[in-house]
Amino acid sequence: MTDRLTEFTAFRQRLNERILAEDNQVVRRFFALDTQTYKAGALDVRTKEMLGLVASLVLRCDDCISYHVVQCKEAGVQRDAMFEVFSVGLVVGGSIVIPHLRRAVDLLDQLESGVPGPTGTCTEHA
Repeated sequence: MTDRLTEFTAFRQRLNERILAEDNQVVRRFFALDTQTYKAGALDVRTKEMLGLVASLVLRCDDCISYHVVQCKEAGVQRDAMFEVFSVGLVVGGSIVIPHLRRAVDLLDQLESGVPGPTGTCTEHA
């Protein structure tokens, strides 16, 4: 898992930089919108990251799930709350979410054992 997380983080950073280097305002604005969405507002960052994790589970996007698991941990979401988030995603998304749930729990276990994760904005949804 450590190799997968390291590769994911490096790939994500490298490609985000590559994409943002292009002169495309639509892409840049979408990335900026994504960044703004997860800032504290009427909802705090912790809540927004948990919402992002549920949506990512339901959409079955492993990159986004990984990203939001890390961001939830960084926002202070405890393990019991993470499993409540996982359960909402599972109930909404159905049994097809189970393989993604396995990978999310594996990542959570790795993070709790001290493996650093990716940081920055989640732009894998695009």
